[in-house]
Amino acid sequence: MRFPEYYAQAKRPVVSFEVFPPKDEPGLERLKQTIPELLALKPDFMTCTYGAGGSTRDKTIQIANFIQATHGMVTGCHLTCVGSSRAQLEEILNQMHAAGVRNIVALRGDPPKGETKFTPAPDGLAYGSELVEFIRDWEKQRGHEPLGLAVGGYPEKHFDAPDLATDLANLKRKVETGSDVVITQLFFDNAEYHRFVESARAIGIKAPIAAGLLPVLSTKQIKRIAGLCGSRIPDALQKELDAAGDDDAKAEAIGVRWCRAQVEDLLRHGVQGLHFYVLNRASHVKKILEGLR
Repeated sequence: MRFPEYYAQAKRPVVSFEVFPPKDEPGLERLKQTIPELLALKPDFMTCTYGAGGSTRDKTIQIANFIQATHGMVTGCHLTCVGSSRAQLEEILNQMHAAGVRNIVALRGDPPKGETKFTPAPDGLAYGSELVEFIRDWEKQRGHEPLGLAVGGYPEKHFDAPDLATDLANLKRKVETGSDVVITQLFFDNAEYHRFVESARAIGIKAPIAAGLLPVLSTKQIKRIAGLCGSRIPDALQKELDAAGDDDAKAEAIGVRWCRAQVEDLLRHGVQGLHFYVLNRASHVKKILEGLR
């Protein structure tokens, strides 16, 4: 199935999990052992990201193929513009299609480590909307059935956008170019998500908007991740995490409780999708979802 079909048929919010390729073989083996635990939580589909600059792109396809072939769970691959020419993007799409991947999360991508400004590769693409258009053209040229395409949305504004209105206009362009679903960047204040959805609908964006949720696993980890993507940690959450300090068990308990409250509020407001950045672990997601399904 493709992303849009899940949302078209859903009688409840669509639930999806995102994993990432580990850097070494032991990590890959641990992920393979964790996948059945994640699948026991009954997500509708999964996605797999890759490292900065495409550093783990081959593993991304390998993992997506493994999950689909071994466990029968539809898994989409991330694809970004970073470091790839049009010819290279075409070859990556060929590899994904050959591996049975029929869903893609299409993103511009962040600058490689050590760089502060995104620069397109020679003969590459500069925007997520260009990538969506490129994929749709690639499908037509090869006579393939349309892929399921998801794009990113930013409740607190993409860090390169001058303001939220400009960012929303960019999102509308990505949807109109051919994307099916919007998956948001992580956020910890649901008010930001609700405002984002309301503003998106007001300018005519009709695609499903799934809420991207990252459960806290440690104070150090969440400060680093939130700093990278520009997500604000609410004062109440920050105060609790500061009190937990380096005690990861306490921080994780706080994160589970906070994310659970986010999910309950989102469900009350009729959220269309819940997309969990699971960080290749299952126990914390199980606690969050327990009793909600």
